[in-house]
Amino acid sequence: MRERATQVVPTAAGTPWLGFVVYPDQTLVKARKVRHGSRHLGAQYEAWRSGEISFAEFDASVQGWINHVRHADTWGLRQHVLAPFELPPGARMAHARRGR
Repeated sequence: MRERATQVVPTAAGTPWLGFVVYPDQTLVKARKVRHGSRHLGAQYEAWRSGEISFAEFDASVQGWINHVRHADTWGLRQHVLAPFELPPGARMAHARRGR
């Protein structure tokens, strides 16, 4: 084994992998990925509100982010990140229609 490339650590310390930190009993999203995703969705939301993009484009961004973070234990995180987005009456994002 190459000493520089090999690190032996307890699994309880978590293993970083593809934007997640995997623990034996749970998987979390890396904090910087949460910050980046929140900022990106906020910018997309503002672009939609100002008419730069359509609701479908905004919804696609939200769905992409949800489908990425869904691989971790993120129900509360998703609610927290998406809570500030006010939608007009009748406009619902696809994840809300599916009950997720």
